[in-house]
Amino acid sequence: MLEERIARIRQVLAQESQAWGKPPRLIAVTKYSPVEDILPLHALGVTDIGENRVQVIREKLPFLNEKFSVHLIGRLQTNKVKYIIKDVCLIHSLDSMSLAQEIDRQAQKAGRRMPVLVQVNIAREAQKAGIDEAAILPFIQQCAKLPGLDIKGLMAMMPLDAPRDTIETLFGRMRMHFDRCVQEAINQTDIRELSMGMSQDYDLAARAGATMVRVGSALFR
Repeated sequence: MLEERIARIRQVLAQESQAWGKPPRLIAVTKYSPVEDILPLHALGVTDIGENRVQVIREKLPFLNEKFSVHLIGRLQTNKVKYIIKDVCLIHSLDSMSLAQEIDRQAQKAGRRMPVLVQVNIAREAQKAGIDEAAILPFIQQCAKLPGLDIKGLMAMMPLDAPRDTIETLFGRMRMHFDRCVQEAINQTDIRELSMGMSQDYDLAARAGATMVRVGSALFR
């Protein structure tokens, strides 16, 4: 039952994040879920949903409760930015300067500063997007000069088949980079979000200090 699964996930998040004083926000990954399965989330207190594809967001939006906050969590092509710039609350997948420049251009046209997270390829997987961890600060400093961007923090995806101790180490490194970004207090940024952890490892992410976890299959079974 959905209500029981949400309660169980929240209990784990609260327990594992005690050292940080606040559990991470639950982003329900709804990329495989029809609208009729998404709508009940709102009454259960889950108002943040994550979608991977621009086209799917555009198809679902007219049928969603307007109180849902839609996160773009998948890879974003520059030619698709204009289609979601007014509709999503946060882009989790900023991974190149060309994408940053296009988000900036479209955000300024839309009269907003677009909240974004910088995606880090923490495990250096060739098949995954994201910048190298050594480039995090220089990249943020460069992006911070773009007035249409509101840089909120970092995002990472972990290797699906890695041992849990390896995942734990990678989460720890992400938290270290996040803390360093906060301490640097880069002008024109508002670093406060660390999006990491999915259905298979959200407990470890909470323990490592994530502020957001992206959970799909553990919710919608």
